[in-house]
Amino acid sequence: MASELDKSVQYLKSIGQKRAESFSKIGINTVKDLLFYFPSKYLDRSTILNSVKVYDYILDGYAGEVTIIGEVYDKEVKRFGKKTILTIIFKDNTGFFEATWFQAVSYFKDMFKEGDSFAISGKPQINKYHKLQFIHPDFDRLGKSESDDFLHTGKIIPFYRIPGELRKTSFGDFSIRKLIYSVVENYADLITESLPDFIINEQKLISLKETVKNSHFPESNEILEEAKRRLKFEELFYFECLVAIRKKLHDSIEKESVTKLDTDYANDFVKKLPYKLTKDQKKSLNEIKKDLESPKPMNRLLQGDVGSGKTIVSLISILMMCKSGYQCALMAPTEILADQHFRVISRLLDALGLQIELLLGGQLSKKRKAILESIRTGETNIVIGTHALIEGNVEFRNLGLIVIDEQHRFGVLQRGTLIKKGTIPNVLIMTATPIPRTLTMTIYGDLDVSIIKEMPQNRKPIKTALRGESKLPEIYKFVIKMKEEGYQSFIVYPLVEESEKLTLKAAETYYISLKEEYLSGLSIGLVHGRMNWKEKESVMLDFLNKKYDVLVSTTVIEVGIDIPDANIIIINDAHRFGLSQLHQLRGRVGRSGMQGYCILVTEDSLANSGFASNFDLNYLSEREIEKYKTFIRLHSMVQHTSGFKLSEIDLKLRGPGDIFSTQQSGLPNLQYTDVTTDIELIEAAKSHAFKIISEDPSLRRKENSLIKNTLKKNYAQHLVISSIA
Repeated sequence: MASELDKSVQYLKSIGQKRAESFSKIGINTVKDLLFYFPSKYLDRSTILNSVKVYDYILDGYAGEVTIIGEVYDKEVKRFGKKTILTIIFKDNTGFFEATWFQAVSYFKDMFKEGDSFAISGKPQINKYHKLQFIHPDFDRLGKSESDDFLHTGKIIPFYRIPGELRKTSFGDFSIRKLIYSVVENYADLITESLPDFIINEQKLISLKETVKNSHFPESNEILEEAKRRLKFEELFYFECLVAIRKKLHDSIEKESVTKLDTDYANDFVKKLPYKLTKDQKKSLNEIKKDLESPKPMNRLLQGDVGSGKTIVSLISILMMCKSGYQCALMAPTEILADQHFRVISRLLDALGLQIELLLGGQLSKKRKAILESIRTGETNIVIGTHALIEGNVEFRNLGLIVIDEQHRFGVLQRGTLIKKGTIPNVLIMTATPIPRTLTMTIYGDLDVSIIKEMPQNRKPIKTALRGESKLPEIYKFVIKMKEEGYQSFIVYPLVEESEKLTLKAAETYYISLKEEYLSGLSIGLVHGRMNWKEKESVMLDFLNKKYDVLVSTTVIEVGIDIPDANIIIINDAHRFGLSQLHQLRGRVGRSGMQGYCILVTEDSLANSGFASNFDLNYLSEREIEKYKTFIRLHSMVQHTSGFKLSEIDLKLRGPGDIFSTQQSGLPNLQYTDVTTDIELIEAAKSHAFKIISEDPSLRRKENSLIKNTLKKNYAQHLVISSIA
């Protein structure tokens, strides 16, 4: 039975070896793979209107979106000077309607062939010739003729993503629907259940067979929603099982108990700070101290917005461990950030007499050898570094605390390798990218979480503005004016060199241009990712010491760089950056008591779009969100300064896989779940999974045998990783 589902797609009708190779490139090798290759969207025929009804609705004042199915009747291409306009004329069983394109005319002209049927979706209008017209609508090809296509006579039509590899083999929308229809008819009943009956009954889920059938060719919208719910719950349940197993493994470990931490260093350090710790910082420190004194090793996530004071919290934690006789390690994602941590921490702790070392990949052999020996013998109290910390020749004498900065930049195997350097050390993971609660529940459910939302009292909210490129001369005048008040400025570009393929600004080109033209009276530096860390360090130190008024940069400054007087940041081609990245870049300014300014520069058409800057994402449809993603991203930066709020918006725009790769956490990707809306399912799946693993960690009970087998069969690689993290 199982062998039928495991046989190659090559032996299916209409596939063959060449197409099988194309399917393999997108991860479809077997019949089972094809059964679980679900549609990306559906067209509900029951909601489709004919052209006459739509025409009447518009006359009555309707201005919404509709879908009409029609057959290509004719094509017209008209030229007006340099402009070319394509009009496709469709007919349905009541009349005619048109779809018009002003861009990519040659592409769309070849797309629509006479006699083919299409579903046309969008906001229609009645043009000056009194014809029903769509401008640049969405469309889906249905087949040569709607009437003799048996797959399109039902109410709901599935549409599948067809990558270029498949289209090259002349495999289109109709072909893949026909293939999958045949596979579902012949093989779906061979699918075996993957959830135990007691969970299916308690959660009122439909069977896996029914789920697969109705995910492809649903009998109704209601049963389609049930199929989606089943898929979501199952992936969440096994995801949470992995999280629960990882937590159980960690909780089963006993460390050498630190019964009482020596807080003398930490107390002296806090007293000498020029400011008071915030309530959130104090709360986080109390939670960390309790963990460090526990017989269980700490496994804590410290999350907080840019500039909220996470590093000070981690440093106080390090001091408690150092005074208690332990070595501490701080791992940063880049050499320039590790170097900055080293300089700042060395200065702050100078009076305590602690030995602090910096370990980087590009250090001279003699110096590196001396540092490694000092770490091995225990002379070094604190070692700060990058990936160099996890190399095999790095040995600690008594590693008690590991602090990992910007944790999502490290893979779980890298973190695990560093943890093995000590005898069950405590781990504090930091991130300056705030994580929405639902994402914390799923990906980081095995960690204890401390959150710093409160900002230091001397911080003023950064003023953010969106400007078109035509305003750059005025922006440069602002930079010159503010220089007289002691301000330094970052000017960020997305590339190092000009690209022929991308119309993006490049740092090197504009560095020369700014020096010679707009900012010729100022001193300008340049830093980018192609420099080695020593070169970057030299430029950044010169900028810190005010040798430069302006620093032209790529995103190498995105994380952690702290220049107190750099309180203006201009981000060019802002539409090309992700929301999280824009917020991280903005966090480079406003780090002193001075007012910080962030100017997002984009195309004039985007800056002056008329998109409402006070929009509410909750009231936008999925289609509107998809259409206006760039506008939403840019205006969200203007509207919000909170990283937590922006992370929620980013999650809705991009999905969890893009914000925090689950590969970094050693967990599988979520394919079906929307962590912004499926909160109840997440909580239910987590409750089931944690209860089962808590009561039966090895899944030896008979009622849990199916869960164990499914985990071993489908999630073996993640089980291995979970045991490390």
